Amino acid sequence: MSAPGTFEILARDPSSGARRGRLWTAHGAVETPAFMPVGTQATVKSMTPRELEELGAEIVLSNTYHLAIRPGVEVIEACGGLHRFMGWTRPILTDSGGFQVFSLSTLRKIQPDGVSFQSHVDGTRLFLGPREAMDIQRRLGSDIAMAFDECPPYPCDREYACQAVDRTLSWAALCAQQRVAGSKQLVFGIVQGGVYGDLRRRCARELTAIGFDGYAVGGVSVGEPEAELLASVREGVSELPDARPRYLMGVGVLRQIAASVAMGVDMFDCIMPTRLARHGTAMTRAGSYPVKAGMWKSDLRPVEPGCRCYTCATFSRAYVRHLLNVDEMLGARLLTGHNLHCCLETMREVRRAIESGAFAEWSEEFLRGTTKEEGAAACTV
Repeated sequence: MSAPGTFEILARDPSSGARRGRLWTAHGAVETPAFMPVGTQATVKSMTPRELEELGAEIVLSNTYHLAIRPGVEVIEACGGLHRFMGWTRPILTDSGGFQVFSLSTLRKIQPDGVSFQSHVDGTRLFLGPREAMDIQRRLGSDIAMAFDECPPYPCDREYACQAVDRTLSWAALCAQQRVAGSKQLVFGIVQGGVYGDLRRRCARELTAIGFDGYAVGGVSVGEPEAELLASVREGVSELPDARPRYLMGVGVLRQIAASVAMGVDMFDCIMPTRLARHGTAMTRAGSYPVKAGMWKSDLRPVEPGCRCYTCATFSRAYVRHLLNVDEMLGARLLTGHNLHCCLETMREVRRAIESGAFAEWSEEFLRGTTKEEGAAACTV
């Protein structure tokens, strides 16, 4: 086992920026490109840790803001840290809470050293800044801690985006100073800049000068058109060091993931697989479609023909639809398992394609088979 923070690039695609890697953490290795299921509240909704392992998940994400409010970092510490608390023995990445705090636009006040805000639970006045975010993540015991940043809204004018970059860089420097000597916890900086490419390049350069174990592109998938999202990824990644892992935050649309891998992104997370499942929508290679729709009432096919997940190997589309429509919790569980399998299996395909030198062909075929039309996949699956 290599030292935490070691990032090995095992293969590269000769026709793009795609690379196949391995990131070592205190709780083992993460094969990249990787998709991280989101366990905001110390659980990936409706899934047990054993089920996640069986699906092939190697790392999950939890959230500093939510866990600090409930149950509180003191409770998690008393239970032996986040890994023991949630029964997950593999790597965990914790978001800093910055995105959640800045989404509370009517409940917060930005200050030089952080953000004063009201809890969304009971209105209690709280404060979170780079020092607090790093302290909480250290006490949680996550393998990867994210620097505290400001995620500007979409749309926002250039002046606001510039101010957000300045604050992000100032807070990133403070986060770097909070690292404990000898700690095995990795720290990633976050590139911001809105839709302004020069601001993203500047932010990436200055974060690199500070020095982090890895780097994320944040502030995307916040309502902007897909073309602007991918342009922001391209600009943000362009100035990041090749030897460190790159993480695209909050993107779960498979065609966007495939396009971002080609730009050199190594890690992804998104709530989409679990959220869509709870609302009765299946993810497939061709796109997503509503399993709850009446047209599937007597359909004996699996959720996605050709899929090898437990749900598709065992149950019919009609049965899963029935469970969803009578609010049986098994329906959401089965669909969550399928959606996560879809994401994780896609990443396995990506890794194999890069290793074999066939990523360009795989990507072309994959993107040709996807659709931007919500529900269009229902016509083909």
